[in-house]
Amino acid sequence: MEKVKIIKERLKTTQSHQKSYLNVRRRDLEFKEDDWVFPKVSPMKGIMRLGKRGKLGPRYVGSYIIVQMIGQVVYKLEIPPEMSLVHPVFHVSMLKKVIGDPSLIVPVETIEANEELSYEEIPVAILDRQVRKLRNKEIASVKVLWRNQQVEDATCKAEGDMKKKYPHFVE
Repeated sequence: MEKVKIIKERLKTTQSHQKSYLNVRRRDLEFKEDDWVFPKVSPMKGIMRLGKRGKLGPRYVGSYIIVQMIGQVVYKLEIPPEMSLVHPVFHVSMLKKVIGDPSLIVPVETIEANEELSYEEIPVAILDRQVRKLRNKEIASVKVLWRNQQVEDATCKAEGDMKKKYPHFVE
């Protein structure tokens, strides 16, 4: 019984140490009605790899107003009709507060997010074609410019893969 008591005391001290470390880094997010926030989105992982700069794609979209506070950490946003697939209720971890005047935010090209809050990158133009020679075969590749990306962010993809995914685009 004495050893069990010692073990419990040591567990409590360890837990209190861990809790104090966590509380230092934790920041409580709290929004009010009529606050402006950005909802979080992410690109679909299996659809397209956008190279090293793909990480720098948009993480948050739009700026929407909080209509209702449903719970302590759940908020309802006023979503425009073009995003009707997205459910208007968000957890606090999926929101980022708009700092500054929301009327001054310049709207970027609209990103069509689906119900999982993800979007698919769509090719805009083929910038270059080249054939890479290996020992026994040749691989045709194209340099593709994607929607919502700059010209510097264009990526090389195999021409065969592009023909399979986007047959109307690659000719």
